Formats: sequence, C-alpha cells, structure tokens
Amino acid sequence: MSLSARPSEFPVAAGRERTPPRVLVVDDEPTLRRGLARLLLSRGMEVLTADDGARAIDCLAKEAVDVALIDLMMPNVNGLELLEHIKSAHAGTEVILMTAFADVDTAVRAVRAGAYHFLTKPFRSNDEVVLTVSKAAERRRLVDRAAMLERKLEQMEKFGELIGNSPRMQEVYRLATGVAPTSSTVLILGESGTGKELTARAIHQHSPRAEKQFVAINCSAVPVDLVESELFGHVRGAFTGASATREGLFETADRGTLFLDEVGDLPPLAQVKLLRALQSGEIKRVGSNETRTVDVRVIAATNVDLRTRIEVGTFREDLYYRLNVVAIELPPLRERQEDVPLLAYHFLQKYASRSGRDIRKLAPATIRLLQRQLWPGNVRELENTIEYAVVFCRSDTIAPEDLPFTRKVSSRPGEDRLRSAEPIPIGLVDLPYRDAKQKALADFEVAYFRALLERTGGNISEAARQAGLDRSNFRRAVRKAGLGVRE
Repeated sequence: MSLSARPSEFPVAAGRERTPPRVLVVDDEPTLRRGLARLLLSRGMEVLTADDGARAIDCLAKEAVDVALIDLMMPNVNGLELLEHIKSAHAGTEVILMTAFADVDTAVRAVRAGAYHFLTKPFRSNDEVVLTVSKAAERRRLVDRAAMLERKLEQMEKFGELIGNSPRMQEVYRLATGVAPTSSTVLILGESGTGKELTARAIHQHSPRAEKQFVAINCSAVPVDLVESELFGHVRGAFTGASATREGLFETADRGTLFLDEVGDLPPLAQVKLLRALQSGEIKRVGSNETRTVDVRVIAATNVDLRTRIEVGTFREDLYYRLNVVAIELPPLRERQEDVPLLAYHFLQKYASRSGRDIRKLAPATIRLLQRQLWPGNVRELENTIEYAVVFCRSDTIAPEDLPFTRKVSSRPGEDRLRSAEPIPIGLVDLPYRDAKQKALADFEVAYFRALLERTGGNISEAARQAGLDRSNFRRAVRKAGLGVRE
C-alpha cells in the first residue's frame, strides 16, 4: 500500500523559501523504509513510501514526486522494471537505486538507462543519502526551471520583441500598451542597448497605424548640415548637391510612425522645425516656401539627460515638453537580473535556429555566471554573448567556458601586454570613446559602492573608512552613483 508519512510524526522543517523536495521511498524491508522516511523528513523533505514496485506505480499515478529512492531487488516488480516505468510515464522524476555491493554492475547499467545515481548498502552515512537525494531534487528543479523558461517564451511574456517578466519590465509593458492605441508622442529613455527602438516598433505594431510605415532615423548619425533635409526633404537647388527634389522622412512616414533615436543630438534649427511639425503637423522642405501637412506619430528616444541639455542651452525646453507627453524608461539589464535567463534562452533559440545548431540548454552554472555580470552594454551585449557562445559550443548545452568573457585568448609574440588586459565589454565598443569611458566609470562606481556597502552591512562610517574617503564625500559619491543610503 502506498503511504504518506504523517507530518505529526515527522515534521517538515519550517521557514523554507522553496517547496521542499518530494521523495518516494520504495523498499520491501520495513525497518529500512521507515528509517529512510524519518531521515529525509528530518531534513525538511516530504516523503511517500511504498513496500514494493507495484504499489509504487499506483502511488506515482496519484502523486507528483521529485525523486524516487528505490531498492533494486524487490519481489513482483523489481527496481529495474520500476525504473523503466518511471522513465516512460514520469520522465521528470529522478531515480536513485539502492543496491548491495554484489549488484553494483546491475546498478551501473541502470544509471546508463536513466537512473540519476545508485547507493550501496549498507550506506556509508546518513549524510551520503541526504546529499544524493538533495542533488537529485536540485537537478529536477533546474530541469523544471528550464522548461518553465521555455514555456514563458511560448506564452509571450513580452511586448513585441521586448522580453522580460520583472516588475520593471511589466511597468514598461503597461505604459506601452496603454499609449499604443493613441496618437500621443512618446519619449523613450534608457541606456544604449536597452531596447529603445524595439519598444518604439512594438508601440507602432500595437497601434492603429500598424499597417503604415515605421520609419527610423538615428539623429546622431546624420551630418548636422543634412539633418533638416533628411527629416523634412528639400527641393532641387536648395543647397550644393541637391540635384533633385526629395521628400523627407516626415512625408515618408505620413499616417505612420517616425522614430527619432538620439533626439538630444538634433541641431538647433532642426529642433525648431520639429517643434512646428509636432504643434501643427506642418512641414516645409529645405529651400521651399510651400507648407505641407502630414499625419505622423513621433516616438523619440535618448540615452542622455535632456534636462541637462536644456540647462546648458543645447536643447529647447518647449520641444522637450512636446516630446515628453508619455515617458517610458527602460531599465538597464543590471537592474532586472531576474530577466537574464529568459532573455538568454530567447537568444539561444534564435541563434541556434539561425545557424542550424542543435543547442537546447544553458548549463545551470552558465545561467548563474550570466546573472552575475553587470552588462554595461545591456540586452545588446547579452545577445552578442549568446550568439558567440552558440558559435563555439560543441555540445547541446552552453557551458561557462563557451562564453566570451571566460575564454582564454592566445597571444602572438609582441602582443602579451595587449592580450593581458581585461576584455572590453561588448556594449562599450558600440559607443564613442568619451561615452564609453563615462559609462565604464559609472558602472564601476555603482558596483564598487554597492559591494562595499554590502560588505559593511550598510555601515556608512566603516564603508567610508575602507574607501579612504571622509563620510560626507562618501555619501555624496554614493548618491551620485544612484545608490540610496540611510541617514
């Protein structure tokens, strides 16, 4: 008969953060069966028991189990037959076989057939049993977690191509979903690589304008003397080289969406014309006096503080308020580390499929390593990292050594000094030198002060002493790094 050990006899340890592992103990020897149940219950596990294989099969049909601890030699249905049944009917359950020394060869064959491990009787210690069962349960948990991540991707826990289930991203989805059906101007804020253009595209795709053009321009990538022509068009002869009349992006995007990336870099005259277009829907081609009316929804984005630009006089305050009707701030990846596994699996599927590689999983150690990174280049850097790993992976699972920041680079003679330096994070290479240097310094300060505060338990005086700063300067530096400190 299948039994469930009563909590009143064998209490489960309280205060556990995760659901305790559920273990089925199958042995025809009553004393050993009850002893194992008591041992595992005393270590905080839930335990079911059965005295032979047939009763274990009945139990498994009714109860979900993480680990089955099974005696190899039993009457009626033996351990190998029960193993075969579990692997066919309950594939997620891990199986540990218990065997006498004389049956070790059989147990090894069972491991090859899918058993997690085997224990020889008599056991070397109670700790050996508990550790083996705990590891098997952890393996089951990690497999379940990987499957959950895949299901989350299938269930579209994302908005357009944006992916994430963290509270910060849920707020992004809420704002984007709310503003998408309207024609309101949107200002998207966020560091380089956080997905500003993906957000803009998703808003467009969920809007009534989805069937019309989505037109994007990076304002910082266009020469200053050509920005107006790109946005508003020009007539023939308007300037040297204008050999033909040409419509601008506002006309191209008519009844659609125009995405202005890095809008903070627009030159002053272009800002004036953009303000007029937002206010009245009217534009003039460069060199023309003819006014044209367009119906364009503008979504702008920037990775700089526009208020600072306003203070120094390089960005118009009235334009800022015209753009900032609805502001959506994209969090940096380091502030939503819980989304890293979900994103990593998404990119794994994308690049494995694109390259025709049969790579299906990320090793648990790989996921932990990815979650420990600061990701100065944000999601773009993570994507590049997974693409790199797919190229160099030689199995169906990406291991830590497949990641670019763990691989050793051999150097040629004369390159030792260059190669010995720490590798530059992928995302920083996409930025101009000055911006990359500022971002690297800012990321260092955040990581340094956070680690120091954690090490000192939030003790400001002690943290300041260890940093070699006086208390007031330390507080100022910590606040500048965006970290709150208690008074």
